[in-house]
Amino acid sequence: MRTSTPKRLLAAAVLIAVATALSGCGVVAFPVRVASATAKVVPVAGDVVAYPLDTTADVID
Repeated sequence: MRTSTPKRLLAAAVLIAVATALSGCGVVAFPVRVASATAKVVPVAGDVVAYPLDTTADVID
């Protein structure tokens, strides 16, 4: 039994949409990584402040 062309196109479109949505995680984590890198510049307290930001970015990825 063969599936019809519209069903194949719909399945392909859903697959592409899911792949695109999953690849966008790096884009969401980018501002958090920038904030973490900026916080690390601050002497003494920078690493303490950057640790939760790094953990958050890792969870997003």
